[in-house]
Amino acid sequence: MSQQEEFYKYITEGYQAKGDSINLGAAMLGEQTITNAIVKVPLKTLNRHGLIAGATGTGKTKTLQVLAENLSEKGIPVLLMDIKGDLSGLAQPSTGHPKIDERHAKIGFSFEAKKFPIEVLTISEQNGTRMRATVSEFGPVLLSRILDLTETQSGIVAIIFKYCDDHKLPLLDIKDFKKLLQFVTNEGKEEIQNEYGRISTASTGAILRKIIAIEQQGGDLFFGEKSFDVEDLVRIDENGRGIISVLRLTDIQDKPQLFSTFMLQLLAEVYETFPEQGDAGRPELIIFIDEAHLVFDQASKALLNQIESIVKLIRSKGIGLYFVTQNPKDVPEDILAQLGLKVQHALRAFTAKDRKAIKLAAENYPDSVYYDTKEVLTQLGIGEAFVSVLNEKGIPTPLARTMLRAPMSRMDVLTNKELQQVIDNSRLYHKYNQNLDRESAYEMLNQKIEQINKAEEKEIKDAAAKKERERKAKEEARRTTSRSNSRRTSTRQNPIVKVLTSATFIRSVFGILKKVMK
Repeated sequence: MSQQEEFYKYITEGYQAKGDSINLGAAMLGEQTITNAIVKVPLKTLNRHGLIAGATGTGKTKTLQVLAENLSEKGIPVLLMDIKGDLSGLAQPSTGHPKIDERHAKIGFSFEAKKFPIEVLTISEQNGTRMRATVSEFGPVLLSRILDLTETQSGIVAIIFKYCDDHKLPLLDIKDFKKLLQFVTNEGKEEIQNEYGRISTASTGAILRKIIAIEQQGGDLFFGEKSFDVEDLVRIDENGRGIISVLRLTDIQDKPQLFSTFMLQLLAEVYETFPEQGDAGRPELIIFIDEAHLVFDQASKALLNQIESIVKLIRSKGIGLYFVTQNPKDVPEDILAQLGLKVQHALRAFTAKDRKAIKLAAENYPDSVYYDTKEVLTQLGIGEAFVSVLNEKGIPTPLARTMLRAPMSRMDVLTNKELQQVIDNSRLYHKYNQNLDRESAYEMLNQKIEQINKAEEKEIKDAAAKKERERKAKEEARRTTSRSNSRRTSTRQNPIVKVLTSATFIRSVFGILKKVMK
């Protein structure tokens, strides 16, 4: 048996699947594609997560596109993070090309152009079905981890949520939360202190600054109503194909905190909403996170721990997470260890640091007698990749240098007219793109503060009026006393006058005068 025949047997046995699977392409021996040595991914293991890595321009996005198309054909819904803006072409069929036909002839099956059902989503100012979440849906623990708060600051956030629950204050958007932070240290300080304990002004100031940082990245568009129902991510079209939700994020690359905030909230919401699936044989939803380093670059230790926990637990809900990035080292090791499917496109070695990164990347894959993994990683062509998946028993398959199949849909973006047509035909657009701003904590607290201010003004006026009444009463009393004293003075006769005018005195005077005249 020749080496080529041995290799063919090695691959076909290693990638054998009893259940349904997705064909990624054909294995290569050296530079030669071995026709019909098909590299497959069993549907059963797709919820074990995965990684698509490689240098810029090596074909990562097209691999993501191929996976999304084939998942949709199998009736599995997909959510894509379209950060570079080149995935909307899924809605139109490929125009085809002789080189595509040549590639598929080498792989072993013919090429067929198709379009797929997509839903265009947005969390920014871009056009599309708007995805929002309320502050309440985050909860105090997740919100504190996203903001990277200290233990004391996290305690204050917990108190704010408790106060809102106790006083029936809907906590919906950022202005609600900011208003509460101001309220608990000003007008409501005494009330909060009596019910929950003292809150430091310095701590609320620090929390407010972090909230403002998210707001400046566009968080005011993301937080609020109408809240997006994650059940709308798992829809099937009339032909039984899974709908591919394309989240447009081309204006989010310079806003990593907003992106990581959104991703973590979405994963937490999916985990809380979806039931345990067990060993169902196929995933419920696959989520592709493009430019995954944006999630991890500025994440705190607490946030990384939260992501790691979700990655470990969410697969039991039938959810598969696929991280797309340039280098495997962009993904934390504890999370990388949880990823079953690995598709590694070419890496470039320009510096000593690059060579070290390639060596580490090669160690992520099973050993192979057919490849010097470290060497081949720098020689892979566009549309070629090292592939290793988990078979139906959960065992890693043989490492295969793979000639990947071409996308069936357009490998380019939609025109503005085509994109608008997709949005106009959306059944979700009118459901979520209403401008709702119902009465919530912000308005209720404003009313409460107004009542407090009116009560304080009334107290001040009442006190001033009482003081004025007391002053007038004292003035009236003083005047009354003065008039009384005056009356007593005018009616009492002078003692000398009284003597001089008395009858006895007058008779005595007249008696003396008579005697003198005689």
